[in-house]
Amino acid sequence: MQVLVVGSGGREHALVWKLAQSNLVDKIFAAPGNGGTLGEGATNVDLKPNDLDGLVKFAKDQGIGLVVPGPELPLTLGLTDLCLANNLPCFGPDKYAATLEGSKAFAKEVMRKAHVPTAQATLVSELDVAKQVLAKSNYPIVIKADGLAQGKGVLICQNAAEALDAVTSMLSEGRFGQAGAKVLIEECLEGQEVSLLCICDGHVAKPMPSAQDHKRAFDNDMGLNTGGMGAYSPCPLLPDSDLEQVAKLTIEPILKVMAEDKHPFVGVLYAGLMLTATGPKVLEYNVRFGDPECQPLLMRLKNDLAQVMLDAIHGRLSQTKLEFTAESALGVVVAKDGYPGSYSKGAEILGLSEAEKLPLVKVFHSGTDLVDAKLVSSGGRILCVTALGENLRAAQDHAYEAVKKIAIDKSFYRHDIGSKVL
Repeated sequence: MQVLVVGSGGREHALVWKLAQSNLVDKIFAAPGNGGTLGEGATNVDLKPNDLDGLVKFAKDQGIGLVVPGPELPLTLGLTDLCLANNLPCFGPDKYAATLEGSKAFAKEVMRKAHVPTAQATLVSELDVAKQVLAKSNYPIVIKADGLAQGKGVLICQNAAEALDAVTSMLSEGRFGQAGAKVLIEECLEGQEVSLLCICDGHVAKPMPSAQDHKRAFDNDMGLNTGGMGAYSPCPLLPDSDLEQVAKLTIEPILKVMAEDKHPFVGVLYAGLMLTATGPKVLEYNVRFGDPECQPLLMRLKNDLAQVMLDAIHGRLSQTKLEFTAESALGVVVAKDGYPGSYSKGAEILGLSEAEKLPLVKVFHSGTDLVDAKLVSSGGRILCVTALGENLRAAQDHAYEAVKKIAIDKSFYRHDIGSKVL
C-alpha cells in the first residue's frame, strides 16, 4: 500500500515515522513534508494542505491506498469528503464533523445536545454586545476566536481591561482574521489541563493514554499561547484506569450526536479537558492528532498504525485493542526566537546526529528544510525532541540531555516540560 500524509509539521513527521514501520506500507508520500519526513524515506510532494484538488488528483494518479491528513485545515475544508467521492480511504472526519474544531460555537452546541460538561459561554460578533457581556462577567475570563487560529486564538484575561483589549483586537482590528469575526466569552475553569485522544470509527471510540500539552511559550506557563511547546504521556492526573470512564463522558456522546446527524466521526477526536473540582469539563475539541501530543503518543504505540487507521475507516474498531508501552514519553519543542510572533528562517541546525545517538531518543522535525544539503529552520517550531523513559522523570532527563546536544542560532525551549506534575 502507498500512503499520503498531508502536512509539514512534527506531527506529520511522527505519522510518517510510525507508518513506515507498518508491514502494510510500501511507500509514503508527504505533502509537503519537511526535512524529517525525507529522512524517514518518504517522498516529499510540493502540494499545500489546502490544495484539496491537487492532493486528490495526486492520490488517484499514484494509486494511494490511505490518505492521512495531519492538520485541521484540510479536514475543515472537506478533504475527507472529496477523498470518499473518489474512492480514496481517508483517515479523518468529513467537513461537517470537522466543524467540531473549525467552530468553537458549533462545538458548544453539539456539547449541549450531547450533555457533555463544559464551561458556560456567550457567542458575540459585535463589539457593543461584547462590552455588555463583559460588564456583567466575573474575572478571570476566557476570550476565544470562534474559528481556526493555529492554537493561538485563546486569551485568558485577568480583568475587564484585558478582556476589552482582547475582544477589540479580534472583532474590530482583525487580529485572527475571519477566525476572530465571532468570539466566545467563556467562564474561566480552574484546575489542570489534560488531553484525551481517541481513535474513532463513527460509533466506537478507543482511548489512547492521556497526555499533557504545554501551550504557553515560556517556563512556568508565561508568555503567549503557542501551538504547543512540549508534551508528555501518560499524565498521572488521568491514569489509564480512568480513560474509559472519561471517554464515556466526553467522547462517546459526541460520536452519538454526529452519527444521528448522519456524519459519523472517523479519525482522532481529541478532547482538551480541564480537571475541575467537580469533574472533567471539555475546553475544546480537535479533530486530529495534537502537535506535539502525537509525538510522545506514537513513541509509545505498539500497534501497526496503518492497520488501526484502516480498521477505523472500515468500522472495525470494536475488534481492535490499542497497545502502548508502559514507559513514559516526553517531547520538548525547540522554537525560533520571536515565536509565536514573527521569526526568522534559515538557521542551520547542528548536533542532530549526536542527539539521536542517545538511546530512547527520537527527534521529530517540526519546521525544517534541506537547503544546499544543509538542514535549516523553516518554521517557528523547529524540532520536537522526544524520549522514552521508565517513568516521567527518566523520559524528561533523556529528552533534555538530547536537547542540549542541538545548536540552532536564536532559538529557545521551555525547561519545565512535565515538571508541574513531577
